[in-house]
Amino acid sequence: MDSVEFKVEGLHCEGCVKSVTRMLSGVAGVEKVDVSLAEGKASVQFDPAQAGLPEFKRAVERAGFKCP
Repeated sequence: MDSVEFKVEGLHCEGCVKSVTRMLSGVAGVEKVDVSLAEGKASVQFDPAQAGLPEFKRAVERAGFKCP
Protein backbone atom coordinates (compact mmCIF):
# COMPACT_ATOMS: atom_id res chain seq x y z
CA MET A 1 0.00 0.00 0.00
CA ASP A 2 1.11 3.52 -0.81
CA SER A 3 -0.27 6.72 0.64
CA VAL A 4 -0.57 10.25 -0.68
CA GLU A 5 -1.74 13.54 0.81
CA PHE A 6 -3.01 16.47 -1.25
CA LYS A 7 -4.89 19.75 -0.88
CA VAL A 8 -8.62 19.99 -1.53
CA GLU A 9 -10.04 23.48 -2.09
CA GLY A 10 -13.63 24.40 -1.34
CA LEU A 11 -14.33 22.34 1.78
CA HIS A 12 -16.79 24.30 3.92
CA CYS A 13 -18.59 21.73 6.10
CA GLU A 14 -18.83 18.10 7.13
CA GLY A 15 -21.14 17.47 4.17
CA CYS A 16 -18.28 18.51 1.86
CA VAL A 17 -15.95 16.13 3.68
CA LYS A 18 -18.45 13.28 3.28
CA SER A 19 -18.86 13.96 -0.45
CA VAL A 20 -15.10 13.94 -1.09
CA THR A 21 -14.62 10.87 1.12
CA ARG A 22 -17.37 9.00 -0.75
CA MET A 23 -15.94 9.85 -4.19
CA LEU A 24 -12.37 8.92 -3.21
CA SER A 25 -13.53 5.68 -1.58
CA GLY A 26 -15.15 4.70 -4.87
CA VAL A 27 -11.85 4.74 -6.78
CA ALA A 28 -10.54 1.22 -7.48
CA GLY A 29 -7.66 0.21 -5.21
CA VAL A 30 -8.41 2.72 -2.44
CA GLU A 31 -8.03 1.16 1.00
CA LYS A 32 -8.54 4.15 3.35
CA VAL A 33 -9.53 7.81 2.99
CA ASP A 34 -9.17 10.61 5.54
CA VAL A 35 -10.37 14.11 4.63
CA SER A 36 -9.57 16.98 7.01
CA LEU A 37 -11.89 19.98 6.95
CA ALA A 38 -9.57 22.00 9.21
CA GLU A 39 -6.48 21.40 7.05
CA GLY A 40 -8.23 21.27 3.68
CA LYS A 41 -6.40 18.07 2.82
CA ALA A 42 -7.17 14.51 1.84
CA SER A 43 -5.02 11.50 2.69
CA VAL A 44 -5.49 8.27 0.73
CA GLN A 45 -4.01 4.79 1.23
CA PHE A 46 -4.16 2.83 -2.00
CA ASP A 47 -2.79 0.06 -4.20
CA PRO A 48 -0.51 1.82 -6.73
CA ALA A 49 -1.16 -0.94 -9.29
CA GLN A 50 -4.82 0.15 -9.45
CA ALA A 51 -4.90 3.92 -8.89
CA GLY A 52 -2.86 7.05 -8.33
CA LEU A 53 -3.00 10.81 -7.87
CA PRO A 54 -4.57 11.58 -11.29
CA GLU A 55 -7.56 9.34 -10.46
CA PHE A 56 -7.91 10.91 -7.02
CA LYS A 57 -7.87 14.44 -8.44
CA ARG A 58 -10.57 13.50 -10.97
CA ALA A 59 -12.70 12.01 -8.17
CA VAL A 60 -12.37 15.22 -6.10
CA GLU A 61 -13.31 17.34 -9.11
CA ARG A 62 -16.34 15.11 -9.85
CA ALA A 63 -17.45 15.80 -6.27
CA GLY A 64 -17.36 19.54 -7.09
CA PHE A 65 -14.11 20.56 -5.42
CA LYS A 66 -10.70 21.67 -6.66
CA CYS A 67 -7.40 19.87 -6.36
CA PRO A 68 -4.57 22.31 -7.15
